Amino acid sequence: MTSLQPKSIGVLTSGGDAQGMNAAVRAVARAALHRGAAVHAIYEGYQGMVDGGDRIRPLSWDDVGSILHRGGTVIGTARCPAFRERDGRRRAARNLLRHGIDRLVVIGGDGSLTGADTFRREWPELLAELVQRNEIDESTARRHPALMIAGLVGSIDNDMVGTDMTIGADSALHRIVEAIDAITSTAASHQRSFVVEVMGRHCGYLALMSAIAGGTDYVLIPENPPSDGWEERMCELLRNGRAAGRRDSIVVVAEGAQDRAGNPIGCDYVRQVLEERLGEDTRVTILGHVQRGGTPSVFDRWMSTLLGYAAVEEVLAATPDSEPQLIGIRYNRIQQVPLMQCVEQTHTVARMIAERDYAGAMALRGGSFTEMFQVFNRMAEALPSVTPPVRPRRLAIIHAGGLAPGMNTAARAAVRLGLDRGHTLLGVRGSFQGLIDGRIEELGWGDVEGWTGLGGAELGTSRQIPTVEQLYAVGRALENHRIDGLLIIGGWMAYRAAHYLLSERDRYPAFKIPMICLPATIDNNVPGSELSVGADTALNVIVEGLDRIKQSAMAARRCFVVETMGRYCGYLALMSGLAGGAERVYLHEEGVTLKDLQADVERMVESFRGGRRLYLTIRGEYANPRYTTDFLCRLFEEEGHELFDVRQAVLGHTQQGGNPSPYDRILATRLAARSIDFLTQQLERGSAESVFIGLVEGKVTLVPLKQMPDMVDWAFRRPKEQWWLALRPVVQTMARQPPPADIGGSI
Repeated sequence: MTSLQPKSIGVLTSGGDAQGMNAAVRAVARAALHRGAAVHAIYEGYQGMVDGGDRIRPLSWDDVGSILHRGGTVIGTARCPAFRERDGRRRAARNLLRHGIDRLVVIGGDGSLTGADTFRREWPELLAELVQRNEIDESTARRHPALMIAGLVGSIDNDMVGTDMTIGADSALHRIVEAIDAITSTAASHQRSFVVEVMGRHCGYLALMSAIAGGTDYVLIPENPPSDGWEERMCELLRNGRAAGRRDSIVVVAEGAQDRAGNPIGCDYVRQVLEERLGEDTRVTILGHVQRGGTPSVFDRWMSTLLGYAAVEEVLAATPDSEPQLIGIRYNRIQQVPLMQCVEQTHTVARMIAERDYAGAMALRGGSFTEMFQVFNRMAEALPSVTPPVRPRRLAIIHAGGLAPGMNTAARAAVRLGLDRGHTLLGVRGSFQGLIDGRIEELGWGDVEGWTGLGGAELGTSRQIPTVEQLYAVGRALENHRIDGLLIIGGWMAYRAAHYLLSERDRYPAFKIPMICLPATIDNNVPGSELSVGADTALNVIVEGLDRIKQSAMAARRCFVVETMGRYCGYLALMSGLAGGAERVYLHEEGVTLKDLQADVERMVESFRGGRRLYLTIRGEYANPRYTTDFLCRLFEEEGHELFDVRQAVLGHTQQGGNPSPYDRILATRLAARSIDFLTQQLERGSAESVFIGLVEGKVTLVPLKQMPDMVDWAFRRPKEQWWLALRPVVQTMARQPPPADIGGSI
């Protein structure tokens, strides 16, 4: 039986570059090759398609082997006026057909995706014209009757409706927050004010989220301009902050910011207002294209990989009648939405802003965007903004479990927002032992200043939870300090402690107060939340280490075995493997057998004989009690027979260190805001419910603490349901090169 002509996919990047584009290109290439399709890179975007020749080149597995960590786009991007003309699109169609390409994955912004859809709709007519001009024959036209496309959004602005995040937005946020952190230190040294301009012509995502993550004083975004007289209100907020002890003031301005009348608000105008009304030395920093540059974040690597993988599945399954899809991400899952519907809604947001329909623009941005805008305003105004009651409610904040970056961020947000509600906030130093010892102090607005981006845990934390003998002392401490509600920030041991207190309420009436657990653990192993505070930071630390390891290994033929933390939960191992380009990941959830190791050794030896210089394996720390990291190294070295050498890297507690990532700061702030809301509502109702809070499918959820036993695997300290395990096939596809005989075979 004669094999069919293999399907051929073209991939291009167009418009402004965005960190993570290379990860998407890599995923498209490897997923296509894995499926037996041919794949071509179209260099310099649509210009390369119009020019043809060597700007359309086949991609092999190894061609995309060292691009995952690189910023920008290795296949280039360029503006192409010629493609806007029909003659240019006809030339582009002819050039694609010379390579048998009738399926495209386009990575770009709304303009690039609109151009792709126009090209798709004109395709049959363009082919008819090419036949008429004798540039292609009838049989070629019949074999390729339609152009199938899938769109991925590459835009640091995060401005496309239909996806939670666009490629590059998280990395840009990293660049911005790094700059704000640096500016904060110099501003505090001189007691200066700074105005920081970030990108975002029609979208305030970068401005708003960097303002929250950076702990700034004021933000101006295009979707929700400030009310008339905003200048005085801004100055008042900055004045109050200084009076409370703040040494620096920072205002973030989106480049498309405007007032309610539609007049642009520029950085220089904001600077002038601050200097004239506050009498302060004020400086302007315009971050510009530094936001586009640099190494992509972990999120942009694994998200872009998922998108590229899904785009290949979409275009290979598409038919001539299929509607083109935008491949986006929604609640950490792939979502496909009609492409032009998303583009049109994105244009609608810009039109609404121009027409001053700000409520409509905010609505299209989504509920979480509106929620975070409200949270920022509450944080900025929390001095407090309500008259304290005669007897303010006393809420205590306590850390428990292992250290997680972002614990300080959550505590700061809880204090500021608790003060905004008129409560008294208490900080418990030294976890539950500190509670027993009475190391409890009232926290004011200025006490948590600077905690937003601070790593570690200023209140201290401990994995020790109360014993049976200590329960009485815990109850007495709650009574003696008149604690009305408890916010417990931490991981597995924090949740166990809270559940223990809940189960002992009948014996100790002091425990009958509302309690809420906020997930903060790098292991990402607590129930009720798909992501916990600290996990994103740990992943970034791990992958930064992997990048350096891979660089060092390229000078020799070497296998590296890297051990991550996570105990029995393989989240860090799997996700770092996906983002770091590992060839093999060992998880406790999957188990490790001798048969697995034999197959892995054979694959490893074969790849080194084929010219490989680096083989990266990642092992979760408790993947198997007998097949340890040291055992794997000795096994691989013995079987390698001097074909390659083997090194191990146990990353250890570096994964718990460092300042929290922007995502962890935002998540901590969002969950802390809802936690204070919950405790406030319970106290107002006279209730004493206890819950754990989390983020599930993009929504903040509250789960009764009494349900915890039904949701967890007690023996292995992890939830029974773990969403990220569904990503294992993607890791395998990216890591395992198909045999040469399978490439280009029948589909």
